[in-house]
Amino acid sequence: MSGRTGGTRPRRGNIVLGIARLARGRADGLRQFGATRDAFLVSLAPLIAFPLVGGALMVLGGGGLGAITGLLATLCALLAPPVLSFEVARLWGKDAAWLRFATAFNWCQWVIPVIGSVLLVVLGMLIGFGLPREYARAGAVFGIIAYGLWLHWFVAFHGLGLSRPRAAVMVVGVNVATVIIVLGPRMIGDA
Repeated sequence: MSGRTGGTRPRRGNIVLGIARLARGRADGLRQFGATRDAFLVSLAPLIAFPLVGGALMVLGGGGLGAITGLLATLCALLAPPVLSFEVARLWGKDAAWLRFATAFNWCQWVIPVIGSVLLVVLGMLIGFGLPREYARAGAVFGIIAYGLWLHWFVAFHGLGLSRPRAAVMVVGVNVATVIIVLGPRMIGDA
């Protein structure tokens, strides 16, 4: 025996498989994500690392206060959804399921740009067949937003075990509150 109790190793999920399954509307993808604080922090780390590195490069490149302000806004946009969703989950008695939901939510953020890229390729081909660029741009923006909202709803619905309407309320509420948190100070500052 290798000193482990029971002789079995804890099961570790396949994050890429979980993302792919959730991205295609398969709820069993949630099983690929951990429901621990460590799993959540690991899912959050790359989301925060990229803006931190980009912000540091902008500051070093002479970006000054604008670079710092942009970095702080980005960090708020990344951290507001987990904080807000935790409070909603706690309010609705779903806090026990929140860690797995939040971990899956964070990892699923990476699929949205991939879907957006595929959509842009398709729309690029349609432009080649005569679709006006304005319609293509509007279609791309609408498609990416619609898919992102659907994915967030799907993960909330299955990950937290919410009803369809509650999952929709949560997604809309968290997204609107995040926009207010990020853009509110700028709007107040410009007034």
